Amino acid sequence: MKNLPLKNTFIPSSAPSKKLMIVLHGRGDSAEGFSWLPSYFNMDDMNYLLLNAPYDYYGGYSWYDLPPKQFEGITYSSAVLSEVLDTLFEEEFEASQSFIFGFSQGSLLVFEFAARYEKMLAGYIAISGYIYDAENLLKEMNPILKNANWICTHGTHDDVLPYGTSKSQVEVLQSAGFTIEFKSYDKAHNIDKKEIDMLVKWVKSKA
Repeated sequence: MKNLPLKNTFIPSSAPSKKLMIVLHGRGDSAEGFSWLPSYFNMDDMNYLLLNAPYDYYGGYSWYDLPPKQFEGITYSSAVLSEVLDTLFEEEFEASQSFIFGFSQGSLLVFEFAARYEKMLAGYIAISGYIYDAENLLKEMNPILKNANWICTHGTHDDVLPYGTSKSQVEVLQSAGFTIEFKSYDKAHNIDKKEIDMLVKWVKSKA
C-alpha cells in the first residue's frame, strides 16, 4: 500500500471488507516469506498487509538488533507501527475487525507494540517469540486490552528462543489478569501445520 512508512505487500480481499490481517515477519525474513498465508487462511473477506521491518538484515529485514541491544529498535519499530496502524484505521479498515499476526521478532512486537496501542483489535497472534519486559508491559499497556483476544504459541524444541522463557513470561501476564491463551507445540523455531490449522479456526471464530 502507498503512503505507509514501511515497504509492504498488500493482498486485497475478494469480497468488499474492512477486515485486515497485519503480518510481522521474523529476523532476516520479509513480507515475501509470508505470501503463503492468505491462501492458507482462505477467507474471502480478509485483506492482508505483509510488512517489511525497517532495518536491513543480510538480504532480509529486522525489527530490532540482537540482545542486549534490542531496546532502541523495539522503540523505533513500535513508533513506525503506530503510524502504520493509525493510517490504516483512519478510513480504509476497521480496527475492531482486524488482526495482528507476528512470528519470532514479529511476535515480540505483537506484545511490545500492540498491547500499548490505543485501539483494540479483533485478535492478537504471537508465534515463537518472547516479551522484552513483561513487568513493564503490564504497567504501560492499554488496560482494556487485557480482555482482548490474545493467543501465543511456542515450540517445545525451539533452539532459537527458549520455550521456557516464553511460557514463564506469558504466565506473568496471566497472573496479572491478562486473558491470553498459551499453546505448546512439538516443533522447533518454525510454524507447524497443526498450529496454523488451529490459528485459522481461531481467527475465523473471532472475525
